[in-house]
Parts: sequence; C-alpha cells; structure tokens
Amino acid sequence: MVLTAVAFHYVNLWGLVVLLFFMGAQSTFFGPLKFSILPQHLKDDELVAGNGLVSAGTYIAILSGTLCGGLFILSAHGREYISAGVVGVSVLGYAASMYIPKAEAPAPDMKIDWNAFRSTWGILSYVMPNKPVFGSVLGISWFWFLGAVFLAQFPTFSKDILGGNEQVSTLFLVIFSVGVGFGSTLCNRLLHGRVSGRLVPLACIGISASTVLLYIFSMFAVKYDVLVGAIDFVAAPSSWGIMLGLFLLAASGGIFSVPMYAIMQSKSSDEHRARVVACLNILDSFGMVLSAVFTAVMLMFNISIINIFLIIGGINLLLTPLLSRLAGVESGS
Repeated sequence: MVLTAVAFHYVNLWGLVVLLFFMGAQSTFFGPLKFSILPQHLKDDELVAGNGLVSAGTYIAILSGTLCGGLFILSAHGREYISAGVVGVSVLGYAASMYIPKAEAPAPDMKIDWNAFRSTWGILSYVMPNKPVFGSVLGISWFWFLGAVFLAQFPTFSKDILGGNEQVSTLFLVIFSVGVGFGSTLCNRLLHGRVSGRLVPLACIGISASTVLLYIFSMFAVKYDVLVGAIDFVAAPSSWGIMLGLFLLAASGGIFSVPMYAIMQSKSSDEHRARVVACLNILDSFGMVLSAVFTAVMLMFNISIINIFLIIGGINLLLTPLLSRLAGVESGS
C-alpha cells in the first residue's frame, strides 16, 4: 500500500496495475486463512454466526471502500486522501490481526509444491471426492457467479434501463451490500446456530422471485430524458420497488451462501481446510470469469440487462433442486 500511494502520487498507471495484481495475490493467502481458522476458534454452534459476520463485514468493507474511493478521488486532494486511506487501513488491519488468537498449524510438516499447475490440480483432486465439501464449494461459486453478473451490470442497468447516473448505480451497490450483510447475519438466527443447508432451497427461490420483482418494477419505472441522480430516482414511487427487489435479492444471497461456508468448514479436515478454501477461491474466480463471458454473449444477441437478470433468475430456479442437494438438504445435514 505504500507503493500504491507512491504510484497514485505520480499517476503511474502501469505501477497501479502491477500492484493490483499483487493485491490479488495477497488475497489468495488472506482468504483461505481467515475462513480456515474460524473452526479452530469457534464452537460448532457458533460457526454459522462467525461466517455471517465475516460475510457481512466483507461486503461492508467493499461498500465503504467503493464509496470512499469514488468520493475522495473527485476532491482537490483526492489522490492524497486515498493514499493516506489505503496505508491507514493496512496499518489498522495489521494491528487488528495481532489480536487474533494463535492457531496452531494442523500440518506443520507439509511440503509446498511450487508447481502451480500440479498443486492446483492436487487441491481439486482432494476436494472433489468429498461430496459435502465439493458441493458447498460449487454452491458458493454459483453465488459469486450471480453476484458478479449483478454487480458488474449495475452502472449499465441504472443508465440504460432506469435513466440514472453514477449516483444511482452507487445506491444499488449500497443496497446490495447492506442486503447481503443483513441476510448473512439473519441466517444464524433462522438456523439457531446449527450447521445446516435447509435454508438453501428457500434462499434460491427468494433469489429468483426477487429478480422477477426487479424486472416488473423496472418495466414500470419512470423514464427520464436526462440522467438523474439518486435523489430524483428515489422520489419516484416505482423506484422503491426496484430497491426492494435488489435488497431481497442480496439478502437471499446472504442466506444462501453462509450455510454453504459453514458446511464446507465443518466437513473439512483440519489438515486440509485452508487448501479447501483455496480450491473455493479457484472456482470462485472461474465462476466470475464465466459470468463475464455469459453476459458478453447475452449482450451480443442484443438482450437487455434487465432481461439478462431475469434469465439468471430463471436459471437459478431451475438449479434449485441441484443446489439443494449440493447443500446436503436431502441427507438432513
């Protein structure tokens, strides 16, 4: 982040691109670690709540960073504010990590395979035979596929379908992030701390129903001759239906994903849990790439964004029985 601050100061685009790559590489360490140590510090009846808080905190952080970045960069000293912010957040994150209880390495003698392709295949080969774990991994990847489609298309959706400017797309991001956080924390209350996939079918139906609600209200939305801001958009009664649809969609996504994380962690052995989460990251990335390809193909056939959302909702509904089996609902887990 110190190097990022320097790159911002000198407006070095390629430096920022390289540093962005290293931030992604750093995340491949951070993600598996933060999820894999939860079972070491939490009881079984606390695992769903812990995952809910991590998911909610993640989306709040994404929301805060997006809002602060967009607001600060437009100010007179935007680059300085952002530079101070990223370095400051890094320092605070490091300080907070010092308070994490010590977690012993479950496999301290494990040898690292530096062949990226062989080690990646090794991770996938280990996870695939473990049906509850691999099912949960596939379910979470589907969640990220859905999320990537919606998040990436918010600017186009707000502009081309609703006639809103960047303020409206930012509003949608806020609603989506708060919705996922709400659903993630509500999930623990609904499950009473039990690691179970029984809410997955209802969450899937909620996601699909929300896309239909979003589609209906978008069709009846006020059409503006010029791009309007968030205040003018919220003033229209039909806009509240759109915002409700987005909120319910995101909340259903949170209820869908949190049990999947808990099942994945509880069914993984201590020695392989971090590598299981690494497998999840690999498939999540693949799912997000597929979402971009899927959206690009839909747009090639001149399918509008709102119709793409509706198609996604329909596919999700068709996949509900499969996603329920992946969560182990039929086995009562």
